[in-house]
Amino acid sequence: MKIATWNVNGIRAREAQFVSWVGRDRPDVVCLQEIKATPEQLGEALTLLPDYHSVWHGGPKGYSGVSLHLRKSAFADRPEIAPAPFDMETRVLQARTREGLVLTSVYVPNGGKDYAAKLKFLEAMKRYVEDVHARGDRLLLCGDMNVARTDLDVTPKERKAGAIGQRPDERGLFEAVLDAGLVDTARALHPDAEGMFTWWPPWRSMRQKNQGWRIDYVLASRALPVTACEVLADVGTSDHAPVVAMVG
Repeated sequence: MKIATWNVNGIRAREAQFVSWVGRDRPDVVCLQEIKATPEQLGEALTLLPDYHSVWHGGPKGYSGVSLHLRKSAFADRPEIAPAPFDMETRVLQARTREGLVLTSVYVPNGGKDYAAKLKFLEAMKRYVEDVHARGDRLLLCGDMNVARTDLDVTPKERKAGAIGQRPDERGLFEAVLDAGLVDTARALHPDAEGMFTWWPPWRSMRQKNQGWRIDYVLASRALPVTACEVLADVGTSDHAPVVAMVG
């Protein structure tokens, strides 16, 4: 199963890129973040997406928002797709299959305006992972976590212990999420890889120089075999790149 996640930073600006990429790579699961649109604001190509079961979860102010898309050939029985219990500000969508696989698209708050709210969100996400596993389900938790897990996940010139996204307390909470039974698929397969970034500051040609951060993840239950995880740095004009993993 091919699992993809992408913070599009505004789906209306990236509509053609998204449709082209999905048509080319045909992921079985697509998780989008920061769509910045309500379902009523989407173009026809997005609302139809004939090969996918789709739910768009966007707020009325063009802020935040996530979506979840399941390819019909991989999910003949459409799972219910709905906000997860810890959803706030249209940041979390989940689906659960009859086989007990939970698929979740999540957009963690940046924390720049309300850092305490970010920490509470991460704490709630940890409890969510614990609850999913306590039921005996398996989980794929995908999205923009807005935390660079270690210094290896930040280009050297951007490493700052006090910078939001690198602080010890938020990194500790992110590790607690993983300790609840998840694997960081990219780092599990590429433990020592440098320059494996998913977001680049949109100035000074940072993307072209690959001076970025890794803050977008495909996290998988330990019971799920993962055979590949790559960053598609050449896709789209968002400040984030898609991350694609092969699971199962």
